[in-house]
This record gives sequence, C-alpha cells and structure tokens, in this order.
Amino acid sequence: MMAEDTTADATRRLNVKKQTLDDAYAAPANFLEIDVVNPVTMGVGKKRYTDYEVRMRTNLPVFKVKESSVRRRYSDFEWLRNELERDSKIVVPPLPGKALKRQLPFRGDDGIFEEEFIEDRRKGLEVFINKIAGHPLAQNERCLHMFLQDPTIDKSYVPGKIRNT
Repeated sequence: MMAEDTTADATRRLNVKKQTLDDAYAAPANFLEIDVVNPVTMGVGKKRYTDYEVRMRTNLPVFKVKESSVRRRYSDFEWLRNELERDSKIVVPPLPGKALKRQLPFRGDDGIFEEEFIEDRRKGLEVFINKIAGHPLAQNERCLHMFLQDPTIDKSYVPGKIRNT
C-alpha cells in the first residue's frame, strides 16, 4: 500500500497557475528587439555603398541605453562578426553573402545596389544581429554594445566584457 501512495505522489501533475488575460498581454519580463530598416545607398562609382538603420529597444539590465538607433554598413557587420569570433566563446552565425558576382563591372543591372538584393541583405543582417544579440554571452561583449548603441564604431577600442553595475 505504501509503494502505491509514493508512486501516485511522484506521478501527480504539478498544480499550474492558470494564465490570466492580464498576464498574457502584459509587457514581457525581458525583451530585446532589433530591427534593421531604412537602407540608404550613398556615394557614386567605387565610393558607392548602402547603409542600414539598426534600431534597438530593450529592458535587459546589461544594456545601459534602452533605445538606440545607429546607421551601419555591411562592413560594420563584418567587423562585429570578426570581433566576436576572435574575442568571445560563442559560435557566431554567418552573415549573408558578399555577393562578389554582383560587384563585377559591365553587368546589365545595378548589382549590389538593386532594390531586391538590398532587401534580401537587410533581412539577412536582421536575422544575424538578432541571433547574436539574443545570445547571453554576446550580450556582455563591449563590441556588441558599441555596434548597437554608439553613433560611430571605435575600431581601436579595447575588447572586453561589459560589467553590469
């Protein structure tokens, strides 16, 4: 009889608190939203490039600034990826491709400056930055904070961790 009671106790379901509508629609406990938007192509000839607005909203304590908006080029995303690969212990996801064939001269189109290509790249960059920023170890890296929040990237910065004070 004793063994049956122990088995029944061990397999009984936990009492789960029912979720209320207020709980379901309340602000999330922790959130980090990053959008890559508003691509703008600038310059002419070999100096032509496209940059993107990177908008961040968060309530995570590790980020001192809770909302930011900066403009970044593809090469800035490459810089961030290289910094994280070199200095952190996380597996860094790939960036969308360089599209080298699109950069060849004498193409019959705009190459890397075509709207469809820019939109595909924008989506890929957004996926990339959200994967990285969502990683708890990456959130402590100074290079990520600089990338997301500083108007210009100081490439001579000292790599390191952000101390949450």
